[in-house]
Amino acid sequence: MPEEEREQIERELSEYVREQFPSLQNKINGCSIAYLDGPGGYQVPSRVIKGMEEYLININANAEGSFYTSRKTDEMLENAREVFSDFFNCSREEVAFGANMTTLSFILAQALMREMKLGDKVIITEIDHEGNRAPWLELRERGIIVDEVPIDVNTCTLKMDDFERKLLRNTKVVAVNYASNAVGTISDVNRIVRMAHEVGAYTIVDAVHYAAHRPIDVQEIGTDFLVCSAYKFFGPHVGVIYAKKDVLSKLRTMQVRPARHYPPYRIETGTLNHEGIAGAAEAVKFVADIGARFGHTKKLQQSLAGLQGHRRNIVAGLLTFESYEQQLTDYLLNELSTIQGVRIYGPPEGHLRTSTTSFTYAGYAARDVAQYLDSKGILVWDGDFFATTLVERLGLLDQGGLVRIGIAPYNTREELTRLIDSLNDTAALRTFVSTKR
Repeated sequence: MPEEEREQIERELSEYVREQFPSLQNKINGCSIAYLDGPGGYQVPSRVIKGMEEYLININANAEGSFYTSRKTDEMLENAREVFSDFFNCSREEVAFGANMTTLSFILAQALMREMKLGDKVIITEIDHEGNRAPWLELRERGIIVDEVPIDVNTCTLKMDDFERKLLRNTKVVAVNYASNAVGTISDVNRIVRMAHEVGAYTIVDAVHYAAHRPIDVQEIGTDFLVCSAYKFFGPHVGVIYAKKDVLSKLRTMQVRPARHYPPYRIETGTLNHEGIAGAAEAVKFVADIGARFGHTKKLQQSLAGLQGHRRNIVAGLLTFESYEQQLTDYLLNELSTIQGVRIYGPPEGHLRTSTTSFTYAGYAARDVAQYLDSKGILVWDGDFFATTLVERLGLLDQGGLVRIGIAPYNTREELTRLIDSLNDTAALRTFVSTKR
């Protein structure tokens, strides 16, 4: 595609996407806000807000009743499962909802624990968010061995040779993230799942960070479970889990007696966040709308071959976002690398990664840099982002961790230029920090 044509498509995409987000009109200190805090939660498009509002105004009832609004709630829930079945590429009976990824993981861990005996092993990794570590570490007090796959601190990638050595016949569960929320590294989950299944282990993939950036295909991955949170990709605070039907059917999960003890309800506890689920479905529909409008370029045709309907549009939307984000990420990485004192942490060039970039700035704590940028209307995260073990292994935990920049489809090159110019203004940064202290 000619450069001029590509730039035109990117402009049209950016303009259309940004029109959907009311929050982009907000300002801080007279500055338009640059929301570069996406890995902690995306901004929400109007259709998501409207979907939640319509549910609360026109339905707003508990499920499984015989009256109109309750039946409409049931209908909405089943429709949402259908929407997410296209998102994951699975059946409707394999989609369940919960409070968030962490809560769902704790519930899942307690159910799988009932399948294990003293001396059985769980494998987790050092690159994971603590939400995919803590539920399994808790099992140690039950006599379960919990082994950890270390990271290579120079490349921020998993040491796969160590994983292979630890993957023994007593391994019953392997839990790994798809992409690091701290440094953007994408791990080879297909390979990990395949190897885990060879020794008969269950597999859990944390796709919370990955889900916003690339399509998910649970059939291709082959995992038993995959968990994500809708607020990380344009939705409200709702957790979503793919649970392979024949696996979930066998598990003894924690439920009250009147609950439906079969998939997908088997892992759901109590009354769900109905308005949140309505909004989560609209978030996926937003992605599909982008795919329908912008997913017809020649570049995407091979990736979309054989896909139809809503699934095709979802995949096209995410691939469109990925292409847009990658252009911005390349620009950001290049510009950051020229700033004296900045050290970027993440996978090496050529390794798969998301559009999330983290760094340290010599002489300044991560919190100082984030607060300085905030004064200019640029929102970024600082700290360990609950990827505590990873940041600890990098030797940064006691120093306040990392500064994290998350590029979302509503961000622009102009916002990144503001960021770079602010970081290059060392006099302003130094003055801000000295005044704060």
